Amino acid sequence: MRVIALEEHFTAPHLVARIDKSLIQARGFRARTVPSNGPSPMDLAKEIGAERLRRMDEAGIDVQVLSNTGPGPDLVPGQDGVKLAQMMNDYLAEKVAEKPDRFQGFGVLPMADPKSCADEFLRCVKELGFCGALINGVTDGRFLDDPSYDDLLSAAVELDLPIYVHPHLAPSPVRDAYYSNLPDGAARVLETAGWGWHQETAIHVLRLVLAGVLDKHPKLKLIIGHMGEMLPMMLARVDDVFRLDADHLQRPISRQIQDQVWVTTSGIFTEPPFLAALLTFGIDRLMFSVDYPYAPNMKGRSFLDRITLAPSDMAKLTHGNADALLKLKAS
Repeated sequence: MRVIALEEHFTAPHLVARIDKSLIQARGFRARTVPSNGPSPMDLAKEIGAERLRRMDEAGIDVQVLSNTGPGPDLVPGQDGVKLAQMMNDYLAEKVAEKPDRFQGFGVLPMADPKSCADEFLRCVKELGFCGALINGVTDGRFLDDPSYDDLLSAAVELDLPIYVHPHLAPSPVRDAYYSNLPDGAARVLETAGWGWHQETAIHVLRLVLAGVLDKHPKLKLIIGHMGEMLPMMLARVDDVFRLDADHLQRPISRQIQDQVWVTTSGIFTEPPFLAALLTFGIDRLMFSVDYPYAPNMKGRSFLDRITLAPSDMAKLTHGNADALLKLKAS
């Protein structure tokens, strides 16, 4: 069965080197703890070729949709950030062109220069052939509900392609309040993949609803990862507790999210969160992902082999929903 994984990351060190190190430090990037028995994820992220393909083949993954992992152009203000986004997208397009049957791309956008985001998204799709865009969380304290990003959202609707809302590091005031005074490694993980990333992305989606953005753009399509970033277990409660304070919305909060958000399995490979996502969103909104290189492809493969779905539903999870949403064609 064809398998597409669509939260799979790369980095381009020669382009990241163009970012002022003070900007990277100010955004809160810290060194990861590297496994003692395996390669560093950042070393794997640099390679888009034989080794990546070998690992895909080992796990039976036919296609990776590649996206830039941070640091990226969202850290760089003005035209420098715009230029860096263009260079990263051009680099990715070159790599995809080498193996178009195995790789596809999500564009990276110059989020620190909102007025340029729509143009770069349009270029990514119309000139480079990408199948969507991926943004990393909050930029300079702005979520996607900020009015400065409305042209970007309109472009996504025009293209009829999704924006993948991926987590990012916490802004400094949040980091200081929530994640300080802990051992360094534990603080970093609590802020990121251990908890903070997921709540931040859930808040991002809820803000888009509560600000009226999804009502304004009812054809906007969003993707979130990690089995729904905690939202599946919370949607019924959200509807209940907001019932007296959300009468400005045209649709219930859960309805908006279920109508306009797709969910991937990235990085979470156990049954309880999958069942919560399946029961909340339905099989037509779920898509397989690994989160390579931060999660091993074989862990994702083992999860697919372990869960029980009707063959038609398994086909939707592994490739059918992604094919339709991203307008991909099987080679």
